[in-house]
Amino acid sequence: MCWSKVPSFPVLRLAQRCEKPAVTLPKKERRGGGTRRTCVYFSFMNPGVGVATLSLRHTCYNRAQNMNRSSFIAAYLANKWEVPALLRDWHEDTMNFLRHDAPKILLVVIVSFVLIRLLRAITRRTASLQAKRLPSGLRAQQVRTLASVINSVGVFAIIFVGALMVLAQLNLHLEPLLASAGIAGLAIGFGAQTMVRDFINGFFILLENQYDLSDSVRIAGVKGTVEEMSLRRTVLRDDDGTLHMVPNGEIKIVSNMTRDWAQVSLRVAVAYSEPSERVVNLLRQVGEEVRNDPAFADDIVADIQVPGIEHVGNGGPTASTR
Repeated sequence: MCWSKVPSFPVLRLAQRCEKPAVTLPKKERRGGGTRRTCVYFSFMNPGVGVATLSLRHTCYNRAQNMNRSSFIAAYLANKWEVPALLRDWHEDTMNFLRHDAPKILLVVIVSFVLIRLLRAITRRTASLQAKRLPSGLRAQQVRTLASVINSVGVFAIIFVGALMVLAQLNLHLEPLLASAGIAGLAIGFGAQTMVRDFINGFFILLENQYDLSDSVRIAGVKGTVEEMSLRRTVLRDDDGTLHMVPNGEIKIVSNMTRDWAQVSLRVAVAYSEPSERVVNLLRQVGEEVRNDPAFADDIVADIQVPGIEHVGNGGPTASTR
């Protein structure tokens, strides 16, 4: 078809006038590949074959343009038809979520809120009742502190469980979240293990009421009077007036000298010439007078004991009483 319509002699004349036809081609014309260069080469060497190749190149180029237009139109129509379908899918997913998942999530939130309010009411009521029954205001303060700790731990547990249930309703994978939380908890545990140990030990000190404020205790090798207590530390003041801050995690053994009752041992040095029976009777008489004294009667809970002469040294015998 292209062979008969295009005459060959103009191409033959053009070939006779050109000396280097292949070199004069611009670069942008050579981007088409080997077909266009072959077409020009054969148009100078063989007019018939050259015209046929050039016609074939023109036909292929038109077909490519038609295919590009068709592809663009098809993509445009596909996108135009895809958008309503996508919106319809989103609408269906939203309605399914509102019908099935949203009520469950709302129920979890409401139950969690009710449990938190109930826990706070119970802890406050219990702490108030215990504080009224206790005679000491110091112990009542410890009970309120303990109730606050229990309330905080309970609220955290309720929120954590509720959050996991909500994430499960949203079809989120909890395995990576739990793994990340486990790794973070492990790292925090290693970094703050001393502080965690202090808080845990302080919690059990308050729970078991091992000592109160103004008690004379010996803890962590330090003896003194308790002036301040918290979940993390205990503050003591010794006989010299030095203030010691002892972390609760360091407390292994507690020696309380003022819990329930305490015993005072007195040693009295006497002369060698004094009879031992007379010394013992005199100490017992003084002990009875002290116990019957109204100023000391409330502090003495048992009779004074005088075992007798305990030690005989260079300065003379020593009698003990307690």
